[in-house]
Amino acid sequence: MKMTEIRQLALDELRKRLVDEEENLSNLRFQLSTRQLESPIRVRTVRRDIARIKTMIHMKEQQNAVAAKSAAPAEPTAAKKPETTETKAS
Repeated sequence: MKMTEIRQLALDELRKRLVDEEENLSNLRFQLSTRQLESPIRVRTVRRDIARIKTMIHMKEQQNAVAAKSAAPAEPTAAKKPETTETKAS
C-alpha cells in the first residue's frame, strides 16, 4: 500500500484498515511460526503498512485538532498591567 493511497482515505476508513492489517499481521506471524508462510517478507511489508496507516491517522487527528481549535472563538484574556515601582510600593 502506498502513501498516496492512504492519504485519500478518511479517518474512519484508516482505523478500519488498521484493524484489518493488524489481524493480517497476526495471521502472518502464526503462519511464520508454523513454517507455512511462503514469503516471510510479507510480514515486513504489513508492519510497514501499519506504520504508514498509524502515521496518517496521527497526522489527520492533529489537523482536526488544529482546525477545531482555530474554529472555536477565542476567549478574551484579561490584560495584565505591567508592574511599576509605584504599584510594587503600594
